Amino acid sequence: MLNGFPNTEHKTYMQEALKLANVALQNDEVPVGAVVVCNGRIVGKGYNQVEMLQDPTAHAEMVALSSACTTVGNKYLSGCTLYVTLEPCAMCAGAAVWSKLDQLVFGAMDEKAGAAGSVFNISSNNKLNHQVDVIQGVLEDECGLLLKNFFRKNR
Repeated sequence: MLNGFPNTEHKTYMQEALKLANVALQNDEVPVGAVVVCNGRIVGKGYNQVEMLQDPTAHAEMVALSSACTTVGNKYLSGCTLYVTLEPCAMCAGAAVWSKLDQLVFGAMDEKAGAAGSVFNISSNNKLNHQVDVIQGVLEDECGLLLKNFFRKNR
């Protein structure tokens, strides 16, 4: 059990995020996928679309959060969890805080730009008006391998 959720539930939703990461991969994007879950159902989905849209903010998390806000009809996502295959960057961790998510679950750590504990800790910073509980390492090997293979091929 991880933070009140059965480990199998975390794995199930992370597998959905991995499916979206593979969509990004098929589109020659950095393979990151994300889903937002509220009350046991996926209300937002996203995958990296930075290259396709020529938009530096089109990260998987941002797309998923925007989609979830539209679905629930609110700018706040209290009671929701964001699942993402890679530790969010500062922009995406900030968006998680601003959207008032309850929880962030990620797969692989990002030692170069992670902002949920690796390089920065925006998501749990007690100087901000909201903190997001973080669980790291769910399906870490699968998430990390997808990214490693992508960057190995593209370098």
